[in-house]
Amino acid sequence: MERWVLHVDMDAFYASVEQLDNPSLKGRPVIVGGLGPRGVVATASYQARAYGVHSAMPMARARRLCPHGVFLPPRFARYQELSSRIQAILREYTPLVEPISLDEAFLDLTGTQRARGSPEQVAREIHTRIPREVGLPCSVGLGPSKLLAKLASDSAKPGGLRVIKPEDVIAFMSPLPVERLWGIGPKTAQRLTQQGIRTVQDLRGVDVALLSSWFGPKVGTHLWRLARGLDDSPVIPVREAKSFSQEVTYPEDLYDQEVIRAEVRRLAHMVAGRLKEEGFLARVVRIKVRWEDFVTNTRQLRLPEATDNVVLLSEAAVELLSRLETGRGVRLVGVGVAGLVPASFRPLHLFLDERLSEAAWRLRARFGEAALMWGWGPSPPGKGSAPGRPPQAPGG
Repeated sequence: MERWVLHVDMDAFYASVEQLDNPSLKGRPVIVGGLGPRGVVATASYQARAYGVHSAMPMARARRLCPHGVFLPPRFARYQELSSRIQAILREYTPLVEPISLDEAFLDLTGTQRARGSPEQVAREIHTRIPREVGLPCSVGLGPSKLLAKLASDSAKPGGLRVIKPEDVIAFMSPLPVERLWGIGPKTAQRLTQQGIRTVQDLRGVDVALLSSWFGPKVGTHLWRLARGLDDSPVIPVREAKSFSQEVTYPEDLYDQEVIRAEVRRLAHMVAGRLKEEGFLARVVRIKVRWEDFVTNTRQLRLPEATDNVVLLSEAAVELLSRLETGRGVRLVGVGVAGLVPASFRPLHLFLDERLSEAAWRLRARFGEAALMWGWGPSPPGKGSAPGRPPQAPGG
């Protein structure tokens, strides 16, 4: 049976979401990322990329390249919401959906023709449905492997559709630079360039024994296969979650202990939300703190019983924080849970009114993530808001 893999890649996802939610930003250079002095670009719209701005670039450099750009902090809850809608569309076509990140996923369409139509038909349908139903542009690639599907979607950007049939693989791949292939990073590409190998066609002309002598038998064989478009890696659907976590790196170090505790509670609230949305209870709570000197400490505790109660999880995380020394600036805070069990039975807590937790979820569902915050009032930490921090609701 002929194998077909689809790759869906949302174009400039974070920036596109901001343009969707604020139509006045359409056609303008939008740059999303950390806005502080240590911030980096998460996503840049194609209008901003025309000025040389790209992901992982220091935000300070992005401001110099595109001083008239619109610079925004990320809103991860909103991105997750739209990503879930996109993935729900994809799962209508096959259960074999492997999300790589919020903005891209692989689908294995092998053997789905009888139920859903030909792979090309499915590719066209998905390419049309996502912009129509979600309002966001996407690029779609279809090929006989994950490698080819990814290369196809890359070549279709922005907003296009590309199908690579088995008989077209060699012609399509030959002119590509070697660094476009998965597993070939800057160092490997540099070593290949030193040997006069710059394109996939050049790489295909090198004997596997010679490649193995340069890189070792495992890597050499892998490169030899890549040059021929050979990739049998499976599409692996999302496995059952074993843990959830949420962490933030701050644009400026946090020193105020009340602010730090409030951030721990805020992150615990977000993790509790994941538990509730996914239908799990947690037995273990963890925190992670990275100090100003980049030393990282972690602590965890096992709860008496599994829970998704936002109050219990928040207070457990703050208790863990109290076990760490204080006085140093905090660069990163993370809260996580583990020991997950299905929420088929939710224990009642003897000394805690469940109505408080339920009220928190109702507020969050009705008014959004910013409707309820823990700890400090409306002033953000330090001189600027933490990355991804939603606006504080009055009286939160």
